[in-house]
Amino acid sequence: MLYQIASFLLDVLAGLVGGACLLRCYMQRQRVPFGNPIGRLVFALSDWLVMPLRRVVPAVGRWDLSSVLGAFLVELLQYLLLWLLLGMHTSPVSVLVLALFGLLRLTLTGLTGLVIVFSIMSWVQTHSPVYDLLARLCDPLLRPFRRLIPLVGGVDLAPLALLVALNIGLMVLANVQSAVLMGFQGPGF
Repeated sequence: MLYQIASFLLDVLAGLVGGACLLRCYMQRQRVPFGNPIGRLVFALSDWLVMPLRRVVPAVGRWDLSSVLGAFLVELLQYLLLWLLLGMHTSPVSVLVLALFGLLRLTLTGLTGLVIVFSIMSWVQTHSPVYDLLARLCDPLLRPFRRLIPLVGGVDLAPLALLVALNIGLMVLANVQSAVLMGFQGPGF
């Protein structure tokens, strides 16, 4: 039970800080201004980690690699602490693999959260500044689906299709992770 509580708390903390780092990267990529409440929250949660990394990791075009590295380091710390808590019964390489898959899972779940909040706000509060920010973040993701799926009775089903695709991505990721980790249980480890 103690392990489950620690795992849950670490997952929440890593999701919050790592998610802020990834959102920071994506907001910069989309050239979304940070002068809004969400931008200020992202800065407050990620500045302590991203700013020192920025001194050694340059941006590539509009991609802020220091934010991505920050999110990866948060995931790595999470799985390292869980590995130590379990008594180090597996290979240390598996911790790196888990952190990489954790970063990918965090990206997909973060996008899922963005699309859900955007969809709800599109029904109830389209005149909010937060709605405009979410629209700038979600529209590039929804655009390919909107080209394929026409409006049905005036309802945009593109967010639903994107959510289905993201969840399928999470399922595929879980299966790939399981297969990769099974490879670490071979005779070499």
